[in-house]
Amino acid sequence: MREDITYMGKIKETIKRIETAVMSATFGEEGETGMARELINDERRIVLALKRDHMDKKVFRYALNLCKRIGADMDILYISSSDAHDSLLEAWLSELDSEGVNYRLEHKKGSLRQELINYTNEKKKILFAVTESSKHLEEKCMDKGRGLSEAWHNLKCPLVVVEDSI
Repeated sequence: MREDITYMGKIKETIKRIETAVMSATFGEEGETGMARELINDERRIVLALKRDHMDKKVFRYALNLCKRIGADMDILYISSSDAHDSLLEAWLSELDSEGVNYRLEHKKGSLRQELINYTNEKKKILFAVTESSKHLEEKCMDKGRGLSEAWHNLKCPLVVVEDSI
């Protein structure tokens, strides 16, 4: 009985995806490419994980270019002990607006690794996460006798780590 319910749920989900694709194609044929793209891309998201005291423009540019290249929206997971945004983040949000990349900003106060794991557990449609390399995290993992990949074991999507600027 339980298997029948799961199977019916999958059928309904597949039908919904087909309906969305047909609607998108219809909008595209009528020249409404923005609406067509919005319908199709509602499930294409990447998450950019930033820590207030370690924000690197190189990491942001990588995530921005990736969103533009694959037609995805960006979720920004901003880790800071303060509720105030900084001027660099505000500038990046303005750049996302000017580049036409849709985004959502999530402000959290915990550790970047744990908050990113929690976020990807909650949001099932994340294609992958982008963050910067952190010497502090690497050292912390080595001190506990485990590798960096082991520390991210519970992350529910692929992780792209962009090397810090020198």
